Amino acid sequence: MKKPLEGIIVLEFSQFMAGPSAGLRLADLGARVIKIERPKTGEAGRQIATKNMFQDGSSLVFHTTNRNKESYAANLKSPEDLEKIKKLISKADVITHNFRPGVMEKIGLRYEQVKEINPRLIYATITGYGTKGEWKSKPGQDLLVQSLSGLTQLTGNNSDAPTPMGVAVVDMLCGTHFVQGIIAALIQRAKTNKGTWVAVNLLESAIDFQLEILTTYLNNGQEKPVRSETNNAHVLLQAPYGLYQTSDGYIAIAMGKLTELFNILKISETTLLEEPFENRNEIKEILAKNLINQTADKVLNLLQSEEIWCSVVNNYHEFLNSKEFEELKMRQEVKLQNGKKLSTTRCPIRINGQLLNSETPAPRVGEHSEKLNLEFEL
Repeated sequence: MKKPLEGIIVLEFSQFMAGPSAGLRLADLGARVIKIERPKTGEAGRQIATKNMFQDGSSLVFHTTNRNKESYAANLKSPEDLEKIKKLISKADVITHNFRPGVMEKIGLRYEQVKEINPRLIYATITGYGTKGEWKSKPGQDLLVQSLSGLTQLTGNNSDAPTPMGVAVVDMLCGTHFVQGIIAALIQRAKTNKGTWVAVNLLESAIDFQLEILTTYLNNGQEKPVRSETNNAHVLLQAPYGLYQTSDGYIAIAMGKLTELFNILKISETTLLEEPFENRNEIKEILAKNLINQTADKVLNLLQSEEIWCSVVNNYHEFLNSKEFEELKMRQEVKLQNGKKLSTTRCPIRINGQLLNSETPAPRVGEHSEKLNLEFEL
């Protein structure tokens, strides 16, 4: 199958999560992604590990976001190596980097300079907070951005401390926005034959992620969102929206008429139901007390029979061993350079019904330098 981005060359100066996750998706879609890394040690993300897990000399996180790429080792402070990089730039379609503001400018690779080398190049940058203002040099890190943007005030119950999401959600969202901008710029270039500068930052991605909450805040007298006292799942939604404990596990209840829900569960306290948002704490408490003594299967069967939206709450072991997960074929294996196999997930996009699997592992530092030197006469 010919992939949509075949023939596109991406030079990835990006490190850690947001930029490399975007490069992973571009590679999944067929682009040739060449990581430009410092000699010997490579990009800093090779040493950032989750649970201190490493494979073949690099962190498991690095292998997760850098499969299906090539590695070219270059010292950007070396005039000789920099000239080789400029030759690569002349042949490339896209550059991505997430260095702090001023780094690429210092070595002579700011947008205006690169544009002179290759006017058709898409120059794509990620920063933490943009290139202006007091925060421009602040570390662009997921937890910091979740905290600064107000995102940590939305998860958990009202009496809980600020609670961050348990994944690097801002990094991944920013990487997704990065890919969207790059592909849009490639489409524009096909029409104009001119390159452009695409810029995203972590903070604006976190703001965009909260557009539903922020738009309500800005148009509702700037009232701060308030989490439910109990069973909170969304600060703006009325009861019964939330997670509830049963006698043998948890269930999620999303949408459905409260009167029908109370009738099904044979709850007689219905005087609060006319104001499901104003009375959500009281309503949720009544539901919680009713459900704690019933089994999850019994409740789910009752609610589903009346088309009330609900679900069991799975842990990873339950979900990843379910028939439904297996039918998605989301799991794939990547064979590492040391012969070991890494189990990971595939690209979630399908093209003409075809899955975009890739068994090519993340590269070792400079693994493809010699080949690229010959190919591009560097």
